[in-house]
Amino acid sequence: QVQLVESGGGLVQAGGSLRLSCVASGRTFSRLVMGWFRQAPGKEREFVAAVTPLGLTTDYADAVKGRFTISRDNALNTVDLTMNSLKPDDTAIYYCNAGQRLRGPWYDYWGQGTQVTAS
Repeated sequence: QVQLVESGGGLVQAGGSLRLSCVASGRTFSRLVMGWFRQAPGKEREFVAAVTPLGLTTDYADAVKGRFTISRDNALNTVDLTMNSLKPDDTAIYYCNAGQRLRGPWYDYWGQGTQVTAS
């Protein structure tokens, strides 16, 4: 079992930046693929980005490529999402999760999420 706690969300003007952080506890963090997801009002949760256990490979949704960067620190059990050039369409609750491969399957370890609003 893994417990995940997201933080760093907020209200930002379009074109601005935010850095989200997720702290994990429980299972061996350094063995897990970690990912970020988001869910906008009235929409299903969607994949945003993922990183392999040692941080050597990343994957991004087309909508965020070139603007978002995922990174991890296995010594601190954290995975971050740096978001630049934010757009109103990026407004959503952002969640982190753990999985087996870059595009899943994903475990059911969802945290409470952190709200990002770009206007």
